[in-house]
Amino acid sequence: MDATTRPTRSVLYIPGSKERALEKAKTLPVDAIIFDLEDAVAIDEKVGARDTLKTALAEGDYGNRLKIVRINGLDTEWGEDDARAVADMNCDAVLLPKVDGPAQLDALAALVGDKPLWAMMETCAGMLNANAIAAHPQLKGFIMGTNDLAKELNMRFRADRLPLITSLQLCLLAAKANGVIVVDGVYNAFKDDEGLKAECEQGRDMGFDGKTLIHPAQVAVCNEAFAPSEAEVDLAKRQIAAFEQAEAEGQGVAVVDGKIVENLHIVTAKKILAQAEAIEALAAE
Repeated sequence: MDATTRPTRSVLYIPGSKERALEKAKTLPVDAIIFDLEDAVAIDEKVGARDTLKTALAEGDYGNRLKIVRINGLDTEWGEDDARAVADMNCDAVLLPKVDGPAQLDALAALVGDKPLWAMMETCAGMLNANAIAAHPQLKGFIMGTNDLAKELNMRFRADRLPLITSLQLCLLAAKANGVIVVDGVYNAFKDDEGLKAECEQGRDMGFDGKTLIHPAQVAVCNEAFAPSEAEVDLAKRQIAAFEQAEAEGQGVAVVDGKIVENLHIVTAKKILAQAEAIEALAAE
């Protein structure tokens, strides 16, 4: 599947040390999996988790799901060995935690070669350097680490996430300016579907490509929120048809549902249809 249209609506964290969880992930309708060697793995399991994960990825069967491995930070005792191990794993990208600036990505690239890099955006320094990080030549995606960021900011929880808005938008701006994927942070209350839905809709409306998840129970809500709705697909088709007709008649604009449709709207409409087709292709696997 083309990387520019590959859906990243739902991005689920899976512990790299748990064989049962690694097996179950093969059956879940998620667009991407973060195989975690960092926070989800106990200290005494970190070394063994590399072999467990390498074996699971070698066996395959994850279909078109994007396979991302999160390593420990390069400033920890496990980070460099994690990176060297991931360089030989059957995965699509390596995710580095707590990225403050592009120099950390340079250090990671020296260990993993040309494997695509993703960055956890979860520090105040990272927010202020977001554009430089997004511009790194091997960087393909941002993952918002909102829990760690909230801790650094010493902020209080609010359902509207107002204390986080500036940080979220800085990363969105940097990602969009540099053409990289940007995925929203986790929603901690995994049994609160209404709260999850509201936060998914907020992230979608802001421009995020999807959301990270901590539990399989969150997948359906997330997939629905970040997929084009039937109404959006229908409108996109009608906009394209009307604009093509207007062009054939020598007109530069069209009108659909009482609203002007210009070329910029057609770019968006075609993107919506491409997203819908890519999601349909994943579902048909």
